[in-house]
Parts: sequence; structure tokens; C-alpha cells
Amino acid sequence: MRYTDTRLLDALASAYVLGTLAGGARRRFERLQRDRADVRAHVAQWEQRLGQLALPVPARQPSAELWRAIAARTRPVGARETASSRWPAWLRPAGFGFGGLAAGVIAASALFLSAPGLFLSSDQLAMRSGERLPQSYVGVLNDAQGQGRLLVSSLRHGKTLTLKVLGTAPLTGLAPALAADERLVLWALPADGAPFAIGTVPAGGTQVSTLPDTSEKLLLKVSRLVVTRERTATPSAPSADVVLSGSCAKLW
Repeated sequence: MRYTDTRLLDALASAYVLGTLAGGARRRFERLQRDRADVRAHVAQWEQRLGQLALPVPARQPSAELWRAIAARTRPVGARETASSRWPAWLRPAGFGFGGLAAGVIAASALFLSAPGLFLSSDQLAMRSGERLPQSYVGVLNDAQGQGRLLVSSLRHGKTLTLKVLGTAPLTGLAPALAADERLVLWALPADGAPFAIGTVPAGGTQVSTLPDTSEKLLLKVSRLVVTRERTATPSAPSADVVLSGSCAKLW
């Protein structure tokens, strides 16, 4: 295969950075990186784009119309019936509910079109412009100085997890330096459950590990990821010594 099409190189670079490019294709692409500066540039661009997931998102005040649309969709059935009972019976069957739903859809659509950044990450905005990424769970974990040091990714229904150390410095050099009997462990922090370990973190390079279940089942309710120092092989809970942390984002 002749790697002359920039669109092909960009697609391969995105899959490589996400960790979804595997096997012989990944090895060929790594050899190609060593020989060609333009391929390395594509990889660097995708690492920078995914690194934007680690940036803080400014707070935005939702409009009153958006809150009303949310209330119309999430209010309990009994509450909706009580509210609608003030209207004549011949107005209630379909028109009232459909009107509220239509107003909510219109309000949400208008807000989405006017400010897509409220709903989409920088990567998802890039996808709308024509670039494509596979549906994945992605996290960029920062160190204490706010620098992105670890990229975590897994296909939405996949059973493998890819960990890629960002930068050239090994994670064993995190201050204070990792002791001989210590290891770095990646933890998932669900929004409504106990933390659970995903696996150990490599000192550098890229590591692909097998998950006990699909990432959809494991990470669906996970909002944050952290890396801690641990001294036992199978810790039951994360220690207080957190060295990396970041959000777990859904790219779809």
C-alpha cells in the first residue's frame, strides 16, 4: 500500500492515537512514523486534539427555555397529569403533551445550533466538520501541574483498553519517584458506585490490556479516572496517593 493519501494518513493517525489500530497495521504504521515526518505530524495533531478533553470547560448558565424543556421531558407522569388537569379534557389528550415536546425540541435544537460547544467536545465539533473517530470512551489524565500524561481509550463495545503515556518522560519519574515495590494502578470512579481497578499503568509507551467485560458495561456510568500509587498486587480500594486524574468522556 502506498501511503500518499492525506485522508488515509489522518484516519490511520486518529486510530493509532486512540489505540484502535492494532496488530500488523499498527506495527506498519509505527515503522512509517519513523521514516516520515508528515506521518509524525498527523499523529502529533491528533494527540493535541484529544488532549483538549483535559481542559476545563467554562460554566454556562442554561436558559429558562432549556430548563422548561428538560422539566417537560423528565417530570413524573403523575405531576404531568396534575398540571394538565387544569386544562379542559378536550385539550389534554395529545395537543398539550405534543406541544410541550415540540417546544422542548425546538428550544434544544435552537440552543444546539447557536452554541454547539455546550453539547459537544472539541473532538465532536471536529467530527461535525467531516473528520471521523470511532465511538469510544476516552480519558486524558493530568499530573499535579495540569499536564496531560496518560491517554486512556476503548471502543464503545470493545473488550480491550489502550493506555498511552504522553510525552517522553516516563511515569516512574513522577515526583516523588516511584519506589521499587510500588506500581501505578488505573481506577474508574462511577458516579453512583464504588471505585474499581482497571489495571496497572505502564511507565511509558503504549499498553493494550483485556477488559473483563465490554467498555460499554464497565464505563457507561464512569465520570472520572484516576491513577494511584499502590503497594499490593490487587488493591481493593484506591489509596489517597493520586498522581494522575481526568474525566472519562464518551465520543459519540
